[in-house]
Amino acid sequence: MKKTLMVAALTGVFATAAHAQSSVTLYGLIDAGITYTNNQGGHSNWQETSGTVNGSRWGLRGSEDLGGGLKAIFTLENGFNIANGNLGQNSRLFGRQAFVGLSSSQYGAVTLGRQYDSVVDYVGPLSATGSQFGGTIAAHPFDNDNLDNTLRINNSIKYTSANYGGFTFGGLYGFSNTADGFSNNRAYSFGASYNYGGLNVGAGYLQLNNDVNNLAMASASDPGAVTGTFTFAAGRQRTFGGGASYTFGPATAGIVYTQTNLTDTFGGGISAVQSGTSAGYAFGANSARLQNLEGNIRYALTPAVSLAGSYTYTRANFGGGVNPNYNQVNLQADYALSKRTDVYLQGDWQHVSSNPANIGPYMNGLSSASTTQDQVAVTAGLRHRF
Repeated sequence: MKKTLMVAALTGVFATAAHAQSSVTLYGLIDAGITYTNNQGGHSNWQETSGTVNGSRWGLRGSEDLGGGLKAIFTLENGFNIANGNLGQNSRLFGRQAFVGLSSSQYGAVTLGRQYDSVVDYVGPLSATGSQFGGTIAAHPFDNDNLDNTLRINNSIKYTSANYGGFTFGGLYGFSNTADGFSNNRAYSFGASYNYGGLNVGAGYLQLNNDVNNLAMASASDPGAVTGTFTFAAGRQRTFGGGASYTFGPATAGIVYTQTNLTDTFGGGISAVQSGTSAGYAFGANSARLQNLEGNIRYALTPAVSLAGSYTYTRANFGGGVNPNYNQVNLQADYALSKRTDVYLQGDWQHVSSNPANIGPYMNGLSSASTTQDQVAVTAGLRHRF
């Protein structure tokens, strides 16, 4: 149960009338586990892990009732590593989310700050990686479509509609914040979803733009929309996709398709850590494309026990005749000790085929790629929410 604190309790200066209208909620999630991997850089590995399924975080969420259905809202969310206490997201204090805005019950919300894009908002919840039933390690190769929110968008203004009979939509724009480089390191995104009974459908689009001769996003100190942490370096990245899920009784089944297109890759590619090769792999033809098709299912055996699984096929085109196929299977069994605490056992396998460059499989969240064509990881973990 989340702990709700009155703003007056924090400041001690608000009038009695404000007590029922303003609140701040402290919340969080801690995910810790032990992971065995058969091959990381040529060796098996046992390691204590943080956020194998869901990233460990704590945050503050607040609102103030302004009357007439209008509220002031904010969210400040920190990411951290429970294994060593370090800050996540390149040591940002509130690296997961940080925004403030106005919300109307009739017209929706406008917020400003560091926020998630529309692919994360509208497509992510339909995939295994965007849920508690697969999470970080179940991301599509290199998190190429950002469904596991490797990227957050700085300097962003975002609109999220109200719910109109199950239909919601929204969009986001992230500024470069550079006087002489309006389009160098900017981002924009839009998407929509629809819910009717057990049916959920969603679609989203994300585009990142950079000056190919001055890849600003490569620097953590750059003031632009995407800094420090990014999946690929490219003059333009376009990601789009959609999916659907249907709940029937204790089961939910879903399907997701996404595609990421990279142009003006400026010698970019896959690093040595990601590829399992000594020099990494540079994209040929100055472009690349990755297509992902995922099927997932989860089933509640009892109110406390659930089973989940997903399969993703990724067709990559890295140029120069290198077009590897990635196959990944994720399986999870979860037991709820209470409403806030659960334990899980998760197994993940990735295999790469049609692979003349000998690029190794690399599952999201692990330390390095395999030196063979297969990588297997098994995690026993504990999650606690507050």
